Amino acid sequence: MLALADLAIEYGGVRAVHGVSLEVSAGEAVALVGPNGAGKSSIMMAICGVVRPARGQIAFLGERIDRLPSHEIVQRGIVQVPEARLIFSAMTVGDNLLMGAYARRDTSAIRQDLSRVLDLFPALRGRLRNRAGTLSGGELQMLALGRGLMARPRLLLLDEPTLGLAPLVAREIFERLSRLHADGTTILLVEQNLRQALAFADRAYFLESGRVVAEGESRTLLRSERVVRAYLGAAAARET
Repeated sequence: MLALADLAIEYGGVRAVHGVSLEVSAGEAVALVGPNGAGKSSIMMAICGVVRPARGQIAFLGERIDRLPSHEIVQRGIVQVPEARLIFSAMTVGDNLLMGAYARRDTSAIRQDLSRVLDLFPALRGRLRNRAGTLSGGELQMLALGRGLMARPRLLLLDEPTLGLAPLVAREIFERLSRLHADGTTILLVEQNLRQALAFADRAYFLESGRVVAEGESRTLLRSERVVRAYLGAAAARET
């Protein structure tokens, strides 16, 4: 479904991503993991058209998209839930959800999708008329995910979906993501919580300093000394 080939990204002449290649197949959940500054979010922004690659190609369903504007990439079915959530805090919860369907005209299907989102995130059902700015951190993340789902993504990009959330709330978010994945949603995930990310994803790519230094099945990477050392230190790597 998604293929990155020799992708390089620069900011002001400083290279942040060096020749990254990766693939995501339909129905997969794939994680991008690595320490801060590894280039994970830059890759996500390049896929969405927010950042233009300095080199390389991005293909979606066999067609290049790295030269397309962001709105055309969304129309093709790639939807990102960004790290900062970027909720419209002065708007109601219901209006925020409907903003996810702004490019759609299938009114009946939009109502059906709204019902599915509220079934997935029942905490939002009683808050539809509340201003989004009154929600808790976990509810804001549910709202951001729900808004992304309202666009009917063929590929869902998740950038740090549990950032700043309490452990119990983060676990709840991953439970909902597991339901989405089980229903066939294709997901590319960036997540700092290594164990949760690898427990959730089918495969993963581990990045350091803008390069892929390890890849494979998630359970294999979780046993990798290099991966564990990068996150948890040498003592934890020896214990693993």
